[in-house]
Amino acid sequence: MDTKPIGDRLVSWLRTVVPGLWSSLIAYLVSLGLPAGVTDALDGLGRTVLVPLVFAGVYALLRAVEAKLPAWATRLLLGSAQTPSYGTSTDGTPVVTSLEEPPAGRPAVGSGR
Repeated sequence: MDTKPIGDRLVSWLRTVVPGLWSSLIAYLVSLGLPAGVTDALDGLGRTVLVPLVFAGVYALLRAVEAKLPAWATRLLLGSAQTPSYGTSTDGTPVVTSLEEPPAGRPAVGSGR
């Protein structure tokens, strides 16, 4: 099966959104199992805190096991088996290429001018 790679922007979006959706589902399922006294005391704050905490854990876990997963599982859990490529500079450090150049006469952010 010949598959065409998708764009880096879509890959990075998928690899952020899909784990976020999994995290929301897990947080929701966890909240169903919490005793009523806990959910009443936390009210909306519990879900507000629970989802980002679950997201951090799920994302870290998925990235840690990604190399061991088959491609279909990576697509299911991370949204894409492809990793985005941002390019590299001459010293090998990653470069973000999607930022626009500053207008003429205006120094770039971080240029020290």
